[in-house]
Formats: sequence, C-alpha cells, structure tokens
Amino acid sequence: RGRIIGDYRRVALYGIDFLMKDKQAQFASLQEKFENGEDLTATMQLREEISEQHRALGQIKVMAEKYGYDISEPAQTAQEAIQWTYFGYLAAVKSQNGAAMSLGRTSTFLDIYIERDIAAGIITEVQAQEMIDHFVMKLRMVRFLRTPEYDELFSGDPIWATESMGGMGVDGRTLVTRSNFRFLNSLYTMGPSPEPNITVLWSEQLPDGFKRFCAKVSIDTSSIQYENDDLMRPDLGSDDYAIACCVSPMIVGKQMQFFGARANLAKTMLYSINGGMDEKLKMQVGPKEAPMTDAVLDYDKVMDRLDHFMDWLAKQYVTALNSIHYMHDKYSYEASLMALHDRDVRRTMACGIAGLSVAADSLSAIKYAKVSPIRDEDGIATDFAIEGDYPKFGNNDSRVDDIACELVSTFMGKIRKLTMYRNAIPTQSILTITSNVVYGKKTGNTPDGRRAGAPFAPGANPMHGRDEKGAVASLTSVGKLPFADAQDGISYTFSIVPNALGKEEDSQRSNLAGLMDGYFHHETGIEGGQHLNVNVLNRETLEDAVKHPENYPQLTIRVSGYAVRFNSLTTEQQQDVIARTFTESL
Repeated sequence: RGRIIGDYRRVALYGIDFLMKDKQAQFASLQEKFENGEDLTATMQLREEISEQHRALGQIKVMAEKYGYDISEPAQTAQEAIQWTYFGYLAAVKSQNGAAMSLGRTSTFLDIYIERDIAAGIITEVQAQEMIDHFVMKLRMVRFLRTPEYDELFSGDPIWATESMGGMGVDGRTLVTRSNFRFLNSLYTMGPSPEPNITVLWSEQLPDGFKRFCAKVSIDTSSIQYENDDLMRPDLGSDDYAIACCVSPMIVGKQMQFFGARANLAKTMLYSINGGMDEKLKMQVGPKEAPMTDAVLDYDKVMDRLDHFMDWLAKQYVTALNSIHYMHDKYSYEASLMALHDRDVRRTMACGIAGLSVAADSLSAIKYAKVSPIRDEDGIATDFAIEGDYPKFGNNDSRVDDIACELVSTFMGKIRKLTMYRNAIPTQSILTITSNVVYGKKTGNTPDGRRAGAPFAPGANPMHGRDEKGAVASLTSVGKLPFADAQDGISYTFSIVPNALGKEEDSQRSNLAGLMDGYFHHETGIEGGQHLNVNVLNRETLEDAVKHPENYPQLTIRVSGYAVRFNSLTTEQQQDVIARTFTESL
C-alpha cells in the first residue's frame, strides 16, 4: 500500500541493537493492559506487530552483515551514517513494494555527520558530494514488479523515494543545510532524474540563496516539487515531518497513513443525473433512483441529488478501504518500516478526489449557462448541449472557485461521519498522479463540454486551456481550496514557458521564487497553496521529444505528485501533458 515512512535515520543514530532492546521494552509495556483485558483486541494486535517489528530489526542486521557491515552500533562517520540509513531504506524496499516508498527527511540529518567529518579533516567537500551522489544513485536504481493495471495508473516506474528538505524550525531557525544543496546538486552531477522525488518545504523565511538555487534547479531540470512549510508545520505541530508519496505530510516515525487513492466526483455527478445508472456501461451501479428528466438542468436540483450520491459514494469508499487495510495489516504487515516508528502511531485514512475541476466547471455551466441533457433511447443522459458561457475554475473567479471549495468540504464532511479502521483520522487529497487519463477514459461526456474518454485535469489543476488569465489567477484559484478539508494534500502542476519568467537568468530565478512566495503565503485567515509542481519548458520541446526521443534521454517533467521521464509515459499520457496549459504570462 505504501505511503509509510520508516524513520531510517534511527538505524544510524541508535544502531540496531538499541532499537531491538527498545522494542522489547515496548512489548513489555503492554503487559498490564493485556492482563487486565484492556482494549484486548487492539492490545493483542499491537503486541503481535511489535514482535514482528523486533524480528524485522534482527533481519535488517543480518542483511547488513551479508554486505559486510555491522550496524548493531550507532554510525560514527558520515560514510557510516549514509550507509546505515540506506540499509534501513533497503530493508523497506526489499520487503514491500508499496506504491510510494518515501525516504523521509534524511539530508538535514546526514549533514550533521558530513559537516563534522569535514571540520575534522576526515573528508573533503568533493568527497561529501560524492557520498550524496552515491546515495542518490542507489535510490534511482530501485525498481518494483508492477501489474499492467498499476502501470496504467502510475506510469514511468515511480517509487516516490520522496526526500523532504528545507523548511523552518518551530523555534524560527532555518532547517536548510549544505546537504540540502548537495542533494539538489546531484541533479547536475548526474543529470535530471525522477528519483528521489526531491521535495522542498517552502517558507517565505527560507534563506534567499536557497530559494534562488531551488528556482535555478527548477528552471534547469523541472525535477523538484514544493510544499508549504508555513502551512503544514503549525498544522502538524512539528518541524520534523516529511512528505509521503506526493503531497501527504506526516511526522516522521510517529505517524502513518492508510492509503486510499481517490473517488471520481465527475462520474458521481453523472450518476446523480442518471439515477445511479453508469453512462458508459449502461448498468445500475449507484442507488437506483429515477433519472432527472428536466429539459434544462437545474443547479439546485443537481446539487441536492449530488449531495445524496456523495453520501453513497463515501460509504462505499470507506467500506472498501477498511477492508483493504484490515487485510493488509493481517497478511502483509510492513514490519521493517513500522519497526522504525514509535510504539503508538497516529494513523490517517487518506481518501481523495479525482475530477474536481471537471465537476466544478460542470456545475458552473449548469448554474450560469443553459445545459440541456441529450438522452439515448433508454433515457440516459449521454451528452449535454451548452448554450452560453460560464465561469471556469482557474481564473480567480469566486463564482466557480466557491463551487470547487464546496465540493471539497462537502465530500470531506461525508467521509468524517464514517467509522475508520483502527480509529484512523480521515483525510483527503486532491491528487491523481497520471490516473487522470484513466479516470477520463472511464467517464462519459460531462456538462462542462468535456468529451467522453478525455483526460481529467491532474490533481487540483484547472481543465486544460481553461485558465486563461495567467499564472497568478490560476494559482489563486487553486490556493483557495481548503487544506483544512484536504489535509492529505492539494496537488497543483504548474507549467510556464521560460520567457514568461523574464529574459535574464537572474530575473527568472527571482520571479519564480517570488511567485512561490505569493502562492504559499500563509497567515491567519489565509491558508495559501499547499503544493506546487514546477515545469519550466516550452510545449515545442515536448512535441520534439515525442518525434525524436533519442535526443531527450533524460528529459524529466513534473506530473501530478511526482517527476517522470517524459519518454517513459505512454503516447496517450504524453499527449495529455502537451495539451495542458503552458502559462505564457504572469
């Protein structure tokens, strides 16, 4: 299932022997609860899991011995710290093939060992960069066997070895280190690459030099993503958090997630119009109700029906997730990852939404234009005639932006009413990965004018070509979406042509950094955006890469939540990326 981050730093910091003793103490600490029959089922499950964690730690130690290393004691040097940390991660990817096997927040931690060794004359800066490069090289080499259905949803062999860096401490100090720069610099020493999924935790208070270097890396490589540290740090009450997968924040070693993918809101809207009948399969899937027969769709009626169908969808969704995660804990427990967590962890049930901008634009069209269903011989609405124009998400127009926000909050409210496995805290994301193409294939014509089978916009993005008022307007619309009701993350993939940022390199860096300062600005009453993928390239570059892939062996782009080699996408996905908005003005 993935999206669990082991605190791999603990292997270097404590050594395996100490960690095994700690697990024994954790097991013993449950004895009184066990004997008293207190919360018996949960206590017995936790005892069993701690036993498996203890066994997994021993297996990690044996694995390292086979490579010629004794990791029973804490690491003493930078080389050992990197090696010990890597062994923790290696055990994770050898034992699990989760969708996202994120790394955590290691570069800031490893910097302590590296700077100490440099000061002592043990290593040079050149050797320090080489160590980081070797570590990154190992992360780039990880591969999993995936099913064809998986590859269709998540193309390009992503493993989401997400490394989070930057950010500010709760005490006001910057957490930027030289090793953050070294990780970023590996994109130059070895060329751009999707892995590790480098994630910069952005704060307006970050050192200006780091901001500008990040902007330079994005302009040169389109390989890194940014997330709002000023939003997430106070929300989590911690500065030691990392991003799991793409946009999901969690405190390292103290929190885990039950991954729940996403539900198709656009298709749910069609079900509400057609009385639960699937518009493509022509079979009853949702609750059987009379289809809407109005010649012109009425906004209030559609919203009322959609609200009812979201109740049904939320229940089906959470029921499936509860079953999945109960069985995964039972038959494929992530012992080596959870061994690097505290005894008692905070669990979230991470639900999600796909097709947000399609649903919002469709409802906007119904409200502000005239939308007439076109029905087949069975009375199923299979197409829609639109008369007039309507506000489109992505143009800083509150008429449609408010609809998008309402959809997010309403569906989250439905999820929160339901019971979660292991008392997990329900959250949701607005994220699609590359599955926006697959969701689009499964969804018929929609009232916004989108054609059957056409891809959705990725994540929280406006639909392709509909954000017509420039970068700031598009960013502002996405920034309005409530993180309070989407605490698993709100993914926005932003593509801009280089000249839109300025003609000189220096001004391009300043303008990109300034754009992110504005998008992520957080204060009382203003959350700010949560996530931003940044692509700085021309559409023509991608079109040429389709024709001549041999000329672009390392062309890397950001898609919803991760980076991918452009050449590893399917033809359909490449065309979807090319069709997206390339902003030509700020």
